[in-house]
Amino acid sequence: MNTEPAGGGSALSPYKGVPATKWLAVTVKLLEKHPLTPEFVPIVQQAWKDIFATRIGSKGYRIGPDIKLSPQIMGNYLHELIPLIVQDLHPGEWCRGRGAHDKDLVCLTNPRLSIEIKTSSHPTQIFGNRSYGQPPSSTSDIGKKGKSGYYLAINFEKFSKEGSLPKISQVRFGWLDHSDWIAQRAPTGQQAHVNPRADAAKLVRLYPANRVRRDPGRH
Repeated sequence: MNTEPAGGGSALSPYKGVPATKWLAVTVKLLEKHPLTPEFVPIVQQAWKDIFATRIGSKGYRIGPDIKLSPQIMGNYLHELIPLIVQDLHPGEWCRGRGAHDKDLVCLTNPRLSIEIKTSSHPTQIFGNRSYGQPPSSTSDIGKKGKSGYYLAINFEKFSKEGSLPKISQVRFGWLDHSDWIAQRAPTGQQAHVNPRADAAKLVRLYPANRVRRDPGRH
């Protein structure tokens, strides 16, 4: 595999020339080789736990019992905490992204291993802004992070009226290419979602524990 430029530019796809029926096998090999794969579930759970341990304001208001945050804010917390936890666990090897050209979690020793984090309160899907579903441009994408590469996908529950604390519902990890994203067709649509076939074969569920499907082409 070629190494991705440190600035987060385009990455050579490990799926290039591979039929869709073989994508899952490629994904499994990628995850076996990535050093953080075994650590993601406890890291995500720790970040989620830390959110509810947070106290806000002089009165020490608690997230959950006192303040019910929107899914967007809860996702932002995860985006901030997960890279910090990894950075503390692996100083000098990993760090949080520092600018628009960086992935959310940057591998200092091998930028190709860097990771984009996507969170959503949707039960199963993740989303990006509309640019994820647009063809890459050699001019407009200069200085911006590439859309292809490793993705950590986290789904979580919304706050309920019953008062119980929401939980992490799903953690997946894998590789997505720019072409795997589909922009909303409506001119005013601002979201992009992942092609169902890529979603099934290129993101492997780490939590809850999942037996890997062997024939994603039938999904």
